[in-house]
Amino acid sequence: MQAAPLLAAYRGAQVSRRPVWFMRQAGRSLPEYRAIREGTSMLDACLDPDLAAEITVQPVRRHDVDAGIFFSDIVVPLRLAGVGVDIVPGVGPVLDAPVRTAADVASLPELDPDALAPVRDGVALSVDRLGDVPLIGFAGAPFTLASYLVEGRPDRDLPATRALLASDPNTWHRLLGWVAGITAAFLRAQIGAGASAVQLFDSWVGRLSPEEYRRAVQPHSAAVFAAVADLGVPRVHFGTATRDLLRDLRAAGADVVGVASDIGLDEASDLLGGDVPLQGNLDPALLTADWPTLEAAARDVVRRGAAAPGHVFNLGHGVPPTTDPDTLTRLVELVHSIPPEES
Repeated sequence: MQAAPLLAAYRGAQVSRRPVWFMRQAGRSLPEYRAIREGTSMLDACLDPDLAAEITVQPVRRHDVDAGIFFSDIVVPLRLAGVGVDIVPGVGPVLDAPVRTAADVASLPELDPDALAPVRDGVALSVDRLGDVPLIGFAGAPFTLASYLVEGRPDRDLPATRALLASDPNTWHRLLGWVAGITAAFLRAQIGAGASAVQLFDSWVGRLSPEEYRRAVQPHSAAVFAAVADLGVPRVHFGTATRDLLRDLRAAGADVVGVASDIGLDEASDLLGGDVPLQGNLDPALLTADWPTLEAAARDVVRRGAAAPGHVFNLGHGVPPTTDPDTLTRLVELVHSIPPEES
């Protein structure tokens, strides 16, 4: 498995072909996903090991991508810990009650390791079905997961989250410490069941200044990465709108930095000192462009990615649900057709 192109690129080693996978590659862009999910809620699908494994494998089977990413959701560890949360179609994660006070944080339940059995089983089945294709485990980073707890539902402006961070630092750090603990357990369960790498997603972290991130968030993301360091798999850190935070994301303990579409990979590599493998970063909006435009943009990403010691082609965020799956298949074929030594 260590010779797999994805893992070689994550180590900055020579690859046999350019590795590519897509965030949200398993999901609504695939008709087979929509068919198999019919009548099953999102969280129920995540916690059905056989169903989660089949969904994980679907895009690998269709697109020939170089990794599967385990089909789950960032709020799964909350549900398994006993927090009342559901994913409402068209809305996103909705909590039974937000967590905003010291008493709320103190009442958060502990995560029973046995509750992670469906995750371990789903990962093991995925690994078996993927064969020699690596599986990436994933989790939401403490800041993003805490923002859902505090807001109670998605809110891009994060008003309650930012208020808690500023007005009650002690409660804030206790909350993120709790989130970091369950996140570490979630990732360790996936690695223990066979995941070959893990990615920590910090979807909302770009709302913070570098000073806020370093003071209020980075120690908790660092705790997650440190908690899985002994397991020896590559650790990827990704956030959106993080041009000014890339060095801090790396400093949290990542081996590989995922780059959003707000900065070129060559510039990102320069910011990181030129010695960090990168992942990214085609703008997902271009997936609906005409093929010459998309091809030119993809080749530009490959060219810029050559500045890093290793590069895994991906998007700067997730696959939009309206994406034509044939476009993704053609894009994978294009990336694979460019010889690894070309820049």
